[in-house]
Amino acid sequence: MIITDLLTGFFRERPNRFTVKFNMDKKTELAHLRDPGRLTELLRPNVMLLLRPAQNAANRKTKYDVLAVLHEGRWVLINSGFHSDIAEELIESGIINEFKGYSVEKREYTYGNSRLDFSLTNEETSEKLLLEVKGCTLVEEGLAKFPDAPTLRGKRHVEELIKAKQDGFNSAVLFLIMRDDAVEFSPNWEMDPEFSNTLKISKEKGVEIIAYSFEIILKEEYLEIKPLKLVDVEI
Repeated sequence: MIITDLLTGFFRERPNRFTVKFNMDKKTELAHLRDPGRLTELLRPNVMLLLRPAQNAANRKTKYDVLAVLHEGRWVLINSGFHSDIAEELIESGIINEFKGYSVEKREYTYGNSRLDFSLTNEETSEKLLLEVKGCTLVEEGLAKFPDAPTLRGKRHVEELIKAKQDGFNSAVLFLIMRDDAVEFSPNWEMDPEFSNTLKISKEKGVEIIAYSFEIILKEEYLEIKPLKLVDVEI
């Protein structure tokens, strides 16, 4: 994936969950942050941000969107608005064995009491696979962890996937690790034991748990989000 129209700024503070203040050209500006996580290890004072102008600025209070943050010399994508597009590219590429033969039938598929990210269909077997996608930005000493804040919504999604599996669907959770330094993935037991235990149960019930990492490469005029590798999952 390629993202253009880039700007840079320096983080000042996060006045609320979805807004950041940043400095650009000696001015203080506001930007929309499309990531519900805490991001405390990433959003430090004066850290460099990558942004772009909002595409519908006339209807918004913020003129910019945050894309990524520079953390210890590497860019980390912190904009969840790209997750579905990234996941679809990954599915269609065929590089993940669990998705081979499948294509996207529908995005935002309603199942039970939740709206899951994807319904996939295998054209040869007609099997259906329900997929939920989660973005992961927290990595500590090579260990990627999700979530970085408690997520009742995430727990509910995984519970729906367990039910889908029991109802005869294939089902999976795909964790997109939006940085290049992860060697292993685990649910964040300390932060959210309920989500973590639900994910553990889902794996025992046959839900596929997949983690994939990416390189976030800044070129002169664009940002490239490049698939890197499968990451071992330990639950």
